[in-house]
Amino acid sequence: MVNPAERKQALIKEIKALKKEKSALILAHLYERVDVQDVADVYGDSLGLSQQAAETDAHTIIFCGVHFMAETAKLLSPDKTVYLANPNAGCPMADMITPTDLAKFKAEHPGLPVLAYVNTSAEIKAMSDYCCTSANASDVARFAAKETSSNEILFLPDRNLARYVQTQVPEIKITYFDGFCPTHMRMEVGDVVKLKKEYPDAAILAHPECDDPIKEMADFIGSTTAIVKAAKASDKRVFIICTEDGVSQRLSQDCPDRLFITPTRASAICPNMKLTRLENIKRSLMGDNTPIEIPEEIFDKAKACIDSMMRVPRGEKQSLTPEHHPVTA
Repeated sequence: MVNPAERKQALIKEIKALKKEKSALILAHLYERVDVQDVADVYGDSLGLSQQAAETDAHTIIFCGVHFMAETAKLLSPDKTVYLANPNAGCPMADMITPTDLAKFKAEHPGLPVLAYVNTSAEIKAMSDYCCTSANASDVARFAAKETSSNEILFLPDRNLARYVQTQVPEIKITYFDGFCPTHMRMEVGDVVKLKKEYPDAAILAHPECDDPIKEMADFIGSTTAIVKAAKASDKRVFIICTEDGVSQRLSQDCPDRLFITPTRASAICPNMKLTRLENIKRSLMGDNTPIEIPEEIFDKAKACIDSMMRVPRGEKQSLTPEHHPVTA
């Protein structure tokens, strides 16, 4: 009988052979299982992965993440075949706002520019004016206000990221939709406090999707990729990582001489991100999956929304968020 470890190694070998045969690129978000990240060609943030897909010569993209991420990859690589490794992997926060909700939100605030977090469906992006990531949200908000001569912006769907952006651009009113990430919201501030008492020298690194009390305790606030980079660049030995547990797992594997702790760990695991298994990747490589398709009437408008980020002049960008600075506190 073949033991589980040998079975996994055989599966990984099959995936590598199929990847070469199909001229495919495997992308994995940092919230994915570590074994999924390990078999991927690239792991990181959702938009960064999609940009990598657009730059590659690979004909096929296997995205290990959730649905909106694979859609974004397709928007940036229309001529490539893009698969979501597990088609059942959705994003509760992205699903919190529907086209009907957005139409109502816009009608309640007529004429205001709409800034959509990248964590939205292609259909929502098509109804929005600008797109941002957690890393550049403040830059895009400032640019959108300047480009539209508006001192108020509609932000969707995440209220926690919106409130954080508001602290970074106080000159602009951020009116936000009341969505949130269930995984980040399950993180308990009391658990963070307990961990800080147990490890007083630990640095607290938080994603802006966390609730305000956790962000207020943080030594550093940034995107998943920024958190990884900040932790690796820091001289600290213990880190309280306030985001989905996959980031702590990645850091623990990359830096085994340091301690990375996810508060409220059992609850800080995104069940949707963890749906993807190695078997899903193999099936996608074999074509036993349905490629991502975006209706023509949505595609161009959604792509324009994503492209809006590229209009932010490099010379005008400012380091508005702490993620650009090393962790010293």
